[in-house]
Amino acid sequence: MAREIKKVAIIGAGIMGSGIAAHLANAGVPCVLLDIVPPNLTEAEKAKREKRNAFAQGAIDNLVKAKGNIQPLMNKRFAKYITIGNLEDDLELVKDCDWVLEVVVERLDIKRNLFDKLIKVVKPGTIVSSNTSGIAIKPMTEGYPNWFQENFCVTHFFNPVRYMRLLELVPGEKTKPEVLETLAEFGEGKLGKGIVYAKDTPNFVGNRIGVMAIMGVIQGMVEDDLTFEEVDAVTGQPMAHKSPTFKTADMVGLDTIGHIITNSYAQLTNDDAREILKVPDWLQHLIDKKAFGNKTKGGIFKKEGKAKLVLDRKTLQYREVQKPKADSLKRAKNTDDPRQRIKDMVYTDDKYGRFAWKLTARGSLYAVQRIGEICDDIVNIDNAMKWGYAWDLGPFEVWDAIGVKESVARMKKEGFKVPAVVDTMLAKSEGSWYVVREGKKFYWDVKATAYKPVPAKPQYFFLDLYKSAHEPIKKNASASLINIGDGVALVEFHSKMNAIDDDIIRMLLDAVDMVETSKDWRGLVVGNQGENFSVGANLAMIMMLAMGGDFGPIEMAVRGLQQANGRLHYSNKPVVAAPFGMVLGGGCEILLGADAVCAHAELYTGLVEIGAGLIPGGGGNKEMLIRYLENIPADMKLDRFPFVQRVFEQIAMAKVSLSAYEARDMKILRTTDRIVMNRDEQITEAKKMAIGLFEGGYTPPKKPDYLILPGIPGVATFETGLYNMKMGGYVTEYETKIAKKLANVLCGGEVEPNTPVDEDRLLDLEREAFMSLVGEPKTIERMQSLLSSGKPLRN
Repeated sequence: MAREIKKVAIIGAGIMGSGIAAHLANAGVPCVLLDIVPPNLTEAEKAKREKRNAFAQGAIDNLVKAKGNIQPLMNKRFAKYITIGNLEDDLELVKDCDWVLEVVVERLDIKRNLFDKLIKVVKPGTIVSSNTSGIAIKPMTEGYPNWFQENFCVTHFFNPVRYMRLLELVPGEKTKPEVLETLAEFGEGKLGKGIVYAKDTPNFVGNRIGVMAIMGVIQGMVEDDLTFEEVDAVTGQPMAHKSPTFKTADMVGLDTIGHIITNSYAQLTNDDAREILKVPDWLQHLIDKKAFGNKTKGGIFKKEGKAKLVLDRKTLQYREVQKPKADSLKRAKNTDDPRQRIKDMVYTDDKYGRFAWKLTARGSLYAVQRIGEICDDIVNIDNAMKWGYAWDLGPFEVWDAIGVKESVARMKKEGFKVPAVVDTMLAKSEGSWYVVREGKKFYWDVKATAYKPVPAKPQYFFLDLYKSAHEPIKKNASASLINIGDGVALVEFHSKMNAIDDDIIRMLLDAVDMVETSKDWRGLVVGNQGENFSVGANLAMIMMLAMGGDFGPIEMAVRGLQQANGRLHYSNKPVVAAPFGMVLGGGCEILLGADAVCAHAELYTGLVEIGAGLIPGGGGNKEMLIRYLENIPADMKLDRFPFVQRVFEQIAMAKVSLSAYEARDMKILRTTDRIVMNRDEQITEAKKMAIGLFEGGYTPPKKPDYLILPGIPGVATFETGLYNMKMGGYVTEYETKIAKKLANVLCGGEVEPNTPVDEDRLLDLEREAFMSLVGEPKTIERMQSLLSSGKPLRN
């Protein structure tokens, strides 16, 4: 039976330890973060608490000051959940903790010295774990009391902790099952992690397969005489990996890669592939030069001014990057389905296809030989690679995608040694590692020689599996309407990047019509399980129409989105949005249109239309004004301009939340909206919200009679500020023009101050502003830049 974890202690305040503490804080779990007292303190400094806590305090300071896309804390305020201290003065703090996790240096003597101290202070039954990636459990725990060994295991997080979903659980010989059950339940439910059960072998699962995959790439590169940029062109998107090999290596750090390779060679004495685990000359050269990658502003790749350079592994000199070109690479770029992408790639008879085939064949055979050694089944291996290495497909899912029977025949023809378990699987199974039956997924268990259900909790909802057993109510090219049971329907987007288009708008309107006009329906969920909820409007379509001067369909689409969002908001049945990942522009407006939201914690949302030379056109301006002004009584004599200014800054600066909690601060989410850590639970929780609202006697939100806005004086104030910014070189002439249009909408147009402005008038103003900008040459230039490079143009 699982225990309850209410408080956690982290010992070791380095990057990993502080990252774990930050993610516990993200989940609202109080934790203690301890580290050593800094050595070489003066006698005077030793008496000062702040000096003695310097390592732990420094870690907190770094968490709070973190900038850019990698921020361990989902909200800076969450640092309040972390109590700091040092191991000499504050070890007693762990007494109140249900789980103590050590993240100290990878030295056995230091770990055992810490455990000697912990045994004296932790209460019996406290779970104690190590985040080690290379030290076996037995030498860490032998000689300690049974109660300690029974409650001890390895909990191996991946860095950066917030963003990498993988958590490997590794039991010792005496670890109680309830310890793993407790950590798995806490890790999945509270922290949003994906659990992989590993055996106590070197590198566990993710790094064992991952390191061999990296070394296989390096080996293949030399064999096929490829360049770094050629390898990365193949090992990224074409092979269903989110990030290519050497770009990832530069991100991780080449010193770290070298350390992992060296350690793996030392530990994997019985691995038949051990001999490829040697640091190549070019990598050693970069390590010696301290060119570690991104953290040193140069590694395999680097920039000099605007020039992108890459190392020539033969001459060890840098040269300009040469982008590889081939039909196989072009086809992969234009194929959305990762299964089809990799199948096309490995069966293409060019040098890149042959390289991809070699990596896939070797990787598949290596993975199947590790079953029983590093973990019990293929599911743990596949999940480790998806959650820890950001692969779209695990090795066995890839094998199914390229066809097990066909690929094995080719392997044998080319002289690969295929293990007997693969032949047995082909003889006794349905010819694939996974099968789907009646909406449930099964995997081939090599030991039992039979299919077994893939473990999944009842609250998990997998849309693809559900659809395999349930026909949609309606479907078009971009969206589907699905009955997900218990009187709740779901609108799923499935356009390219889930961009909003006419088909999605039409499906939203049809869905609201359906649930409103029948007593069979209790509510509607708008959600999907793609890579992102929605990246915004279909910009390519808008640009094409604008360039052709065909503005009628654009205006119809804008009106349609305004209408759809209004229908979602004021429907007589509850509508719950389930956003996650990127939710930009029109996608954000759909989120704003729903009456309730069940958001995944990793939510990157905002009204970013200014980057495309536009302003929000689907009701976003109106809805943000309402959210900032709704608590001010209409007859209250209060200057509204500061509140309107907040909305203006948010939209004009294209601010995007870096978490759902930041989205709440931006008022894109309301305080009543739900935030979940585990995406697999999101649709189930959104469905529960819809049912709960309905059963609670749902009444739609009341449409505000009017808003009091600043009018002409407010516009003038904005224009003065914009003039000063333009003269200071902070904004361009065209950005000033766009911002003036936005200011006019947010201030209610050309009206006197404090003139009541209703919703319909605001929608007219924003639609007029949108249409006045969409055909501008500089707007079209901005759209072209976003579509071609993904980067906004400042013109």
